[in-house]
Amino acid sequence: MRSIVLVMVAAGLFISGMVYAQSGPEVLKAKGCLNCHEFDKKKVGPAYKEVAAKYKGKKGAAGELVAKIKGGKGHPKIEASDAELKAAIGTVLSTK
Repeated sequence: MRSIVLVMVAAGLFISGMVYAQSGPEVLKAKGCLNCHEFDKKKVGPAYKEVAAKYKGKKGAAGELVAKIKGGKGHPKIEASDAELKAAIGTVLSTK
């Protein structure tokens, strides 16, 4: 009986710590990125296709952009998990 309770508690802790992954486009919408950016034309911020072109072929581009957004340097700070930011940046960098 005691082992069943321990397993149930452990399972509950595991499940409560899970984060449901969102796709890049979902993150861009949920975090308000589309208020300032569009995929194909400049709005308040640059178009995503311009960002993708600027960082095309650059090693570490995704990490650099995640750090900029996370730190609020040159871009308003966004409260998001690393997984969410990576998904969003992946979408941005894949824009053509």
